[in-house]
Amino acid sequence: MAMADSVPGVSGGTIAFLLGFYDEFINSLNDLMGKDNARRKQAFFFLFKLGVGWVAGFCLSVLVLSGLFQEHIYEISSVFMGLTFFAVPMVIREEKDSIRGRYGNLVFTVLGIGLVFCISYFNPAGGQGMNVSVEHLSMGLVAYVFLTAMVAITAMVLPGISGSTLLLIFGIYVPIIGAVKELLHMNLNYVPILLVFGMGVITGIVGIIKTIKMCLERYRSQTIYAILGLMIGSLYAITKGPTTLDVPMEPLGLQTFSILFFLLGGLILAGLEVLKTRLEK
Repeated sequence: MAMADSVPGVSGGTIAFLLGFYDEFINSLNDLMGKDNARRKQAFFFLFKLGVGWVAGFCLSVLVLSGLFQEHIYEISSVFMGLTFFAVPMVIREEKDSIRGRYGNLVFTVLGIGLVFCISYFNPAGGQGMNVSVEHLSMGLVAYVFLTAMVAITAMVLPGISGSTLLLIFGIYVPIIGAVKELLHMNLNYVPILLVFGMGVITGIVGIIKTIKMCLERYRSQTIYAILGLMIGSLYAITKGPTTLDVPMEPLGLQTFSILFFLLGGLILAGLEVLKTRLEK
């Protein structure tokens, strides 16, 4: 789940959904903020176990990915494209009861696609690279990182577009991944921006989790259709990923796209599906 959250294309929520513990994950987040002490205790232990694995997986992923981004951005972007593309039919299959016969809700899919496309196309950070070390902080940058963290955590708990894809759309994915790697190497210049990012994440969870729970319970069909739109739209966002590097590169195109790594993304999802099947036995 952590490795999914750390890369654009497939969310940790999607992994939780495919592995069958998504509802428990959402309910635990909700119960943790509730008043029932017994449920809060149960939710805490579940989320603690999940959190330990998440932190370990995320740190491992960051140490590997940050280097790969600098040298193999187009191959990695192709993997992300595969993860996203092949995740769409998986979500459709899992949510067929919410989708079948309710095709009027396709308008939410179109809105989802349009939202991601517009944010990606008009992203002011695209093609500029961004330095988030303490020497380059400004009030505008701090506010921007805080707000994007709030939005991204919403996606991380949804079985659809990944929070990392949103960070990619907003142009801060590569800078934040780089900041985490620098911190792991004891470079404290990036602590302030990571604290800001963390506060945005916490604020987002507190503010949105009950809304997500309500939408999935009362408006599940519309929500799933919207999620599918966000996922499809994120394919365009991923092509813009190379423009957010410290040294910006050209967007992913036909000449730089790798079909081999695209299919590898599909194989990763297939492996997760096999794992889910074995866990259910």
